[in-house]
Amino acid sequence: MSSRIAAVDVGNDAIKAIFGKLESELYIPNVIAKDIEDRPVIGIEELDEKNPLEGIHIRVHSPALQDNNAIYRVGNLATKSDNPTELDLGSSKSEEDQTLVMLFAALALDAAKLGNNDTFKKVNNVVEANYTLGTGLPLREVKEGKDVGYRSKLLGSVHQVEFLITPKYQGMKVNIKFDEVKVYPEGFAAYINLVMDKDLNIINRELIDRRILIQDIGGLSTDIAVIKNRKVDDDKAQGFNLGVAEALESIREEIRKKHGVELDSRRDVVEIITKKNDRNHIMVRGSRTSVHDIVDRILGELAKKQYRHLRNVWQKNSQTEICYFVGGGSIVLKDYLKTLNQNFDGYNIDFFEDERESVWMMANAYYKLISDFNRRRNAKEQNQSQQKKKEQRTGSIK
Repeated sequence: MSSRIAAVDVGNDAIKAIFGKLESELYIPNVIAKDIEDRPVIGIEELDEKNPLEGIHIRVHSPALQDNNAIYRVGNLATKSDNPTELDLGSSKSEEDQTLVMLFAALALDAAKLGNNDTFKKVNNVVEANYTLGTGLPLREVKEGKDVGYRSKLLGSVHQVEFLITPKYQGMKVNIKFDEVKVYPEGFAAYINLVMDKDLNIINRELIDRRILIQDIGGLSTDIAVIKNRKVDDDKAQGFNLGVAEALESIREEIRKKHGVELDSRRDVVEIITKKNDRNHIMVRGSRTSVHDIVDRILGELAKKQYRHLRNVWQKNSQTEICYFVGGGSIVLKDYLKTLNQNFDGYNIDFFEDERESVWMMANAYYKLISDFNRRRNAKEQNQSQQKKKEQRTGSIK
């Protein structure tokens, strides 16, 4: 059975995944909710006409899970639940069931979509899926050695996702195995994406030998990678339990108290503060209402904390030439950080104006890295095979 490349970034806001030869990708909000097997559905007859991503309803069986065989709503469907779960502040991505549930759900959706072609074997509505996975963890967790345990959870076991009341895939099961798992530190991945294209050819040669910082602001944590001599300086790289999730929760709670409006999740808050039109406005009893005062105060305070981390790391790495802000959190805080930088020290900082590029940066980097690993592995196996045939021919001649 062939192995399919998967590059998966399980971000605190959403999971971003790229498959195969760049022909398929998935974006799913990182929200789950415990559920029952027979969830009520209006218009069950039209279920298969809907988008599977809008109704991910699964049972997950895996020895890697603490809560095995549980049933979940995932993504958009979970945000509409009464008990949605998002990753909590202080949690470790490598140790949370939610990380694995999201990972397995994304792979199962990809495999189910391929169930009728020659990529994977499908018998009696069961797909046998084999993946070569590239993914990552925050620098802090990698420095603590948690990547080793995370990788071992995935390798050597079969992880099954059963689609329950999910459009198009109802009743289908996907058995997921990993041919190989590579877990990369997120800061290094961001650097790879900055300087190399999908074939690992250098595209930003001016950055190769520069000393740079990469401040990756996520939902629950912030990593500052220190890059010199073309690699991450493990001793100076730092991770902090400071992301945008807590601020988003505070905004959500203040909107509820002040305006009586209940937002379903942190994702709703992000949409309000990043949308192109009517940014920082909500509808209150049918009237357009500004929440600018709430947003500016809370995000302004968070930006000061993020800027303080930048200043402290830069002081310890005084020959740094530029800092790149990446990650979903940097999009939320971009304007506040730019203003602070203008008012204070004026460091050489840069953002990715293309929001999609910033959000997909890690997934793109994992894809480049795992594709390169796969190419080198295949070349090595081919060389070994050719060498073996050569030795057999030589032996038969003798």
